[in-house]
Amino acid sequence: MHRPAQRKRQLRSRLLVCAAAVPVILVAGCSSDSGSDSGSDTSKKDSGAKSSASAKSGDDTPSVEMAAYAKLPEPCDVLSKKTLGDLVPEAKDKSGKAGTSSDTALRGSCSWDSLDNNGVDGSQFRWLRVSLMRFESDASLGSGAKRAQDSFAKQVADAQATKDAKNVKAEPVQGVGQQATLVRYDLKKDKDTFKQQTFVTRVENAVITVDFNGAGLAGDKSPDAGKLGKDAQKAAKEAADAVVAANEGGGKASSGASDKPKSDDKTDEKKSEDKKSDDKKSDDSKSDDKKKSDSATKS
Repeated sequence: MHRPAQRKRQLRSRLLVCAAAVPVILVAGCSSDSGSDSGSDTSKKDSGAKSSASAKSGDDTPSVEMAAYAKLPEPCDVLSKKTLGDLVPEAKDKSGKAGTSSDTALRGSCSWDSLDNNGVDGSQFRWLRVSLMRFESDASLGSGAKRAQDSFAKQVADAQATKDAKNVKAEPVQGVGQQATLVRYDLKKDKDTFKQQTFVTRVENAVITVDFNGAGLAGDKSPDAGKLGKDAQKAAKEAADAVVAANEGGGKASSGASDKPKSDDKTDEKKSEDKKSDDKKSDDSKSDDKKKSDSATKS
C-alpha cells in the first residue's frame, strides 16, 4: 500500500533534479555562444583594420625623380655640316633621311650614305645613322634616368650580339655623357668586309646611338677601324650636346630650393637699420638723462 506513494516521491525527485539541471545547460550554452560571438567580432575588427591599412597603403603612389630632359632635337639637325662632310662626304642628301617614328617626342633617327666612286680603283662606302631616345619618369616603371640606363645596356648588348659579326670588341669611353661605350666588329656582305662602329651614350634620361660603318668596294682597301671609331665618337658627342641644348632654359628638373625674394631682403635691411637708429636714439636719451642727473647732484 505504501509502494505507490514511494514511487511518486522518487519520480518527483527525479523531475526536480532534471529541472534544476536545465538552467545550467542553458547558461553553459549561452556562455559558449557569447564567447563565439565575441571572438567573431574581434576577428572582424582585426580583418577590417588590416583591410583599411592595406587600402591606405595602396592609395600612396610612390614618387619618382623628375626626368631631366623634356624633349629631343630633330635627329637630322644634330650634326654640323662639317661633321657630315667628314663622315659622309659624298652623301647625295646632306639633310639626311628621317626614320619613321610613332612618337617623335620620345624617339627619332636620321641616316646618311656616301659612295665615293674612284672607277677602276674601287670606291669607298660610308653609312651613318643617329638614333635618339628619351625616357620619361613613371611611377610604375621608374625614373627616366633609370629607364635610360636600362636602354643603354640593352643597346650595347644588342650591338655585341649582331648576327655573323666577327672580332667583336666593346670598350667604355670617358668624356661623352654619363655613360658611353664603343662596340666595333667586322661584318662581311657580298665578299666585302664592312667595319662597323656602334657608339652608345647616355645623357640623363636620353640615349644616343651612332651607327657608322665603312667599306672599300671593288678592290679598294678597307678603311681604318680606329679612325671610324673616333668619327663615331665625334658624332655621338655632337648629338649629345644637341640634346642638352634643346632643353636649355627649362629642360632640367627644379631642385626644389626657393630663393628669398630681393624685396624681402631689402625690407629686412630697412628693419635692421631702423632698429639701429632706435637703439642709438635710446642710448643718446639715456646719456642726456645721466648728464642732467649728474648736474643736479653737483648743484
